[in-house]
Amino acid sequence: MSPSFSDERQGNGRRLVRFIRRGAVGALVLIVALLSGTTWLIESGVHAATEAALLDRPGDPVPALMAYIESPTHTLRERNRAIWALGQLGDARALPVLEKHVTGGQCDHSRALCQHELRKAIQLCRGGTNVTAILWR
Repeated sequence: MSPSFSDERQGNGRRLVRFIRRGAVGALVLIVALLSGTTWLIESGVHAATEAALLDRPGDPVPALMAYIESPTHTLRERNRAIWALGQLGDARALPVLEKHVTGGQCDHSRALCQHELRKAIQLCRGGTNVTAILWR
């Protein structure tokens, strides 16, 4: 006796369901891997910026990063990284230093601190949403 049309259709339906399940599991694994990798990169970047600031001013990382931003002995790139790290930490104590450097103008990375990064850091220090921070703070 040969399989009927409905048996063949059920077999195709089961294969389709398995295919969709495997695709969903694969997508979920990929999303978790990307989120984990991004979180690790952010955490390690904040840690590196904080460690550099703590070499100049041991103790609490937030005041150390604030002092690092104010120090003309560090390059603009290093100071911008400290601004980014303060934003990632999201500590409101950093607001006075961050706000002090906002000019409202365009970014000129060769002469001044990054205005875009300052605005982002201020927003995060005022309680803005930082999705990955809950995974590493």
